Amino acid sequence: MHLTRFTDLGLRTLMLLSAGESQDQRVTTRTIAKSANASEHHVAKAVSKLVEMGMVHARRGRVGGLELTEAGRTASIGRLVRELEGDREVIECGGAAPCPLIAACRLRRALAEAKEAFYRELDRYTVTDLTGGPSLPIVLQLTAAQPATERNP
Repeated sequence: MHLTRFTDLGLRTLMLLSAGESQDQRVTTRTIAKSANASEHHVAKAVSKLVEMGMVHARRGRVGGLELTEAGRTASIGRLVRELEGDREVIECGGAAPCPLIAACRLRRALAEAKEAFYRELDRYTVTDLTGGPSLPIVLQLTAAQPATERNP
């Protein structure tokens, strides 16, 4: 299964927020864009969706920034991927030119079951799980590259 760049940026945003939170660092859309090697525009779209989902709280202004909500800390990665990706099928069998095998095909069901197994595995983890322990120093290196003006005093 291949995740979209949008989902990738959403997950990276949550991970960077979690790491920044552990070090009391203010994290902004700009910080995330630099850390994830992405445009601020694309990160802003992902942040907007995460705010809509209740995973992130955004504050505007000079002392603004992003912070993880309790829901963002505890949501399963599987749930986040489901919501960010949308519940699309792994393979498109219908559409303008439907597959001629659709009536007797077992592939669609097998792929749907595999997708659910993928999500079930991701359901075992939270953002906090992914950024704690030995992963934290690596994630922190990405957020530490931000200018000093973007850190909390």
